[in-house]
Amino acid sequence: MRSLPTGIYTPLPCFFNEHEDLDLKAFNKHVKFIAAAGTVPVVSGTMGEAVHLSHEEKAQLVRTARSALDEINLPGVPVVAGASAPSTRESIHLCKEAAAAGADFVMVIPPGYYAGALLSDTRSIREFFVQIAEASPVPVILYNFPAVSGGIDMDSDLITDIVKASSNVCGVKLTCANVGKLTRIVAAVSAPDFMTKYPRRFDFPFRVIDGFIDFLLPSISVGAAGAISGLPNIAPKTCVRLWDLCQKGEWAEAQQLQNVISLADGIALKIGIAGMKKLLHRRFGYRERPRLPLLPMADSAVDQVVENPYWKGLLEVEEKLE
Repeated sequence: MRSLPTGIYTPLPCFFNEHEDLDLKAFNKHVKFIAAAGTVPVVSGTMGEAVHLSHEEKAQLVRTARSALDEINLPGVPVVAGASAPSTRESIHLCKEAAAAGADFVMVIPPGYYAGALLSDTRSIREFFVQIAEASPVPVILYNFPAVSGGIDMDSDLITDIVKASSNVCGVKLTCANVGKLTRIVAAVSAPDFMTKYPRRFDFPFRVIDGFIDFLLPSISVGAAGAISGLPNIAPKTCVRLWDLCQKGEWAEAQQLQNVISLADGIALKIGIAGMKKLLHRRFGYRERPRLPLLPMADSAVDQVVENPYWKGLLEVEEKLE
């Protein structure tokens, strides 16, 4: 089993050709780009338009990511794959398919279609994750992102209860901008007797991962194991550099770099998937279109981004690191 490392994770976009079929050549190239810079690929997540993909397409992307990593001699880097569906049953199928395709970990988000019913009795959310984790052949990362799951925002108590209930839950991604929640979860799972009472099926620590990189520095100070952010698609070396500075305790330089990243990420968060794909098209030539009904970002809007001094500042740092 590959370990779930600390550090920077990149949620990969999914590239399509003019007929909306997968562009696996572009995907392979981009996996190599972000992995060579030291980040871990996340396939078929929110940035990857997972809700627009079939089961077979998701499996193809996992196989392509694994192949890309092996081609650049990074066999130890894991592949994390999204495996979320509206039902428990289908989510379990996705976990098994991802594992068979070569994924080392799966990431699962609460189903938002019947969010009202689930929130009226949060035992349903707990059982959703526990049943999936117990059936999954690979460890499961919980994914808390209220904005795309019907407003379901799991609190620290619920997340900790799920961890206690299944030894196959290996981490949580918090895309809820709640450092207090992150702190509480870290405090709970790192208590001296927690892993004695609730041992895991794997030999690495439970990972609490920040879903935003714009406040990675304060998150690290309370125990965050890393960040999963769209920004490393554009500037992976800069994001890895921030992580490395924090690990070395070089706080003054880390603060300066965090400022650069936070200002640029404030722009990236506003432009969404279509904007990120347009920027990647400008920089690497990948096809820019998301899958319908999403529309590509207007050229005029992208021009404003690339001319923004905060965005230019990020790319200047990245170019120096390259």
